[in-house]
Amino acid sequence: MASKSVTALEEKVNQLLSRTNGKPVLKPNKPLVLKDEVANRKMRRGEATCITEMSLLMACWKKNEFNNTLCSSAITTFYKCVEKAQIEAAKSKAAHQASQGGRLVPKQANTLLRRFPSIKNEY
Repeated sequence: MASKSVTALEEKVNQLLSRTNGKPVLKPNKPLVLKDEVANRKMRRGEATCITEMSLLMACWKKNEFNNTLCSSAITTFYKCVEKAQIEAAKSKAAHQASQGGRLVPKQANTLLRRFPSIKNEY
């Protein structure tokens, strides 16, 4: 079935490029071949966590002239929040990698495309 769809696609491209119906509909200025690289985009970062706890800690420090002993409860609250956020980030990263379903990181895709480049002399 894949070969039928490829041939149908090739027939459609040839029809669009042919001059049998007058002017060609599609006039490419570059060859119709895929590049041997993909855009090197970084993965999106998540949103900031524990902002409220951090702001409460800084307000406590400012109020108590940066004395850690008087702000120990705010410090422990902030560290607990950071620990929870790191655990959740690790879980979501593992779930994201499992659900990625065959998608490659751009660096891996570029490595494979360098090893197996597009055949350009057929067009």
